[in-house]
Amino acid sequence: TAQVVDSSFIESNVDGTIKIRNRSVQRDSDGNLIAMVRNMSIVVIDSDGNERAVHRVAYGSKLHVDEGDSVKRGQRIAEWDPYTRPMLAEVDGVVDFEDLVDGASVQETADEATGITKRVVIDWRSSQRGADLKPAIVIKDDKGAISKNSRGLDARLMLSVDAVLSVQPGSSVKAGDVLARIPLESAKTKDITGGLPRVAELFEARRPKDHAIIAEIDGTIRFGRDYKNKRRIIIDPAEEGVEPVEYLIPKGKHFHLQEGDAIEKGEYILDGNPAPHDILAVKGVEALAAYLVNEIQEVYRLQGVTINDKHIEVIVRQMLQKIEITDPGDTEFFSGEQIDKLDFEEANRKAIDNARDPAKGVPVLLGITKASLQTRSFFSAASFQETTRVLTDAAVNGKTDPLVGLKENVIVGRLIPAGTGGVMKRIRQIATHRDDLIQEAQRQQSSESAAEGLLEDMTGAAE
Repeated sequence: TAQVVDSSFIESNVDGTIKIRNRSVQRDSDGNLIAMVRNMSIVVIDSDGNERAVHRVAYGSKLHVDEGDSVKRGQRIAEWDPYTRPMLAEVDGVVDFEDLVDGASVQETADEATGITKRVVIDWRSSQRGADLKPAIVIKDDKGAISKNSRGLDARLMLSVDAVLSVQPGSSVKAGDVLARIPLESAKTKDITGGLPRVAELFEARRPKDHAIIAEIDGTIRFGRDYKNKRRIIIDPAEEGVEPVEYLIPKGKHFHLQEGDAIEKGEYILDGNPAPHDILAVKGVEALAAYLVNEIQEVYRLQGVTINDKHIEVIVRQMLQKIEITDPGDTEFFSGEQIDKLDFEEANRKAIDNARDPAKGVPVLLGITKASLQTRSFFSAASFQETTRVLTDAAVNGKTDPLVGLKENVIVGRLIPAGTGGVMKRIRQIATHRDDLIQEAQRQQSSESAAEGLLEDMTGAAE
C-alpha cells in the first residue's frame, strides 16, 4: 500500500515582499502568528511591484512571516497539520465545557502505539442519556460570563463527533490557541484497489456516496432550526438581491464552520469528495476539467504510473460535449433538450446572422458510457456497448453515418481522417469539388451548344 503524503507547508518560490489579503491573525500562547480566517491569502511581490505568487492559507496555519516582511526563495512562509482541522479560541479567557458528559458525549481512549490517552467526542445521540445534548467548548471572562467574539456572538465552539479535545476545563487560553482538533478523512492509506473504483466513479460521473457540499454563493454561515437528525445550515448572501441558500447536514458529520464565519462561493461546507456535477454548476467547466484530470492522475501517481494529461483531457472533453438548453431563443431547440456543442454553436451562428435571438444553454456532464452512446456515429456507438440496441435504433430511424470520426472509419476499413489519412481525405475532397466544377462547366457548354443549334433551326425555318 502507498501512503498519501499531504503537503503541510508553503515555501516562497521567489525573492520578494509579503502582502497579506484578508489579514486576520492572533498570537497564541507560544507567541506564534495564527491565521484566524479561512479566506486569507499570502501574496509575494517582487522588486518591480508585480505579484509573483498567491498562496491560500489554511485556517489555523502557523505563519512565519507578516505583512511587509522580505522573503528569500525557499523560505518557509506558513505551515499546518495536514491530518487534522483545528478549532481555535477567538478570544482570551478561561475554558469551560458544555454537555460534555463522560460515557455519553465524550470518552477517554488510549493510543495503542504510544499509550497516550486522549479525550474524544463520541456520537451522543446513540445513547438515551445524550439525546438532547449539544457538546460545546465555551470561553468565559474573569467574571464567569461567556465572552463575546469579534462578531458579537458568544465565544462558543460546537463540537462534532470524533473531535479530540486539546484543553481541560478551567485552563486559561489566548486567542489563536487550539481547543480541539477534528481528524481529516484524507489521512487514510490508499492504494490502487481503492483507486480503480474511484477512477470508474470519476469517468462515469457518479455522485460519491458521502459527497462534499459546495457553497453556491458568497456569504456568512448561520445555523437554522434542526430538522430531525439533520443540522440546518443557512448561508446569508453577501450581495443584496440574492436568496439565502439552505443545506441539511447529518449531525454525525464533521462540520468545521462556526456561526458567523465568512464563506466564499466554491468552498467546501462539508468535507469529502465533491460531486463533479456540483463543481460544474458552481465553478464552471475549467474548474471541473482541472479537478477530474487531477483526481484521476492522483490514483495513478500513487503507483508511480505516469500518464500524460492530454489522454485524460480528451476523455473529459468528450464527457462535456453536450449542452442543455435553458432558453431556446429563436432557434428550433426546445427548453431542457440536450444537444451537441457543435450543433448549438452552428444554430446560434445562423440565428445571429439572421438578426434573431440565439439559444442559451449550460454544459452537461455525461459519464463515458452515456457520452459514447450519444455520439453522432452509430458505428462508433455500436462498437462500444449495447450493440443490438444501437443498431436497432439506427435501423428503425433510418440513420446514415457520414463517417467523420476515427473509430467508424477503422470499422469500415477506410483510412482514418487524421495524419496521412487526413491529407488523403482533403485531396479527395478537392478532387471531388474539381470534378463537380468540370461537370457543371460541361453541362453548361452542352446546353449552350444545344441552344445555338435550336436557334439556327428556328431561323432557318423562318426564312
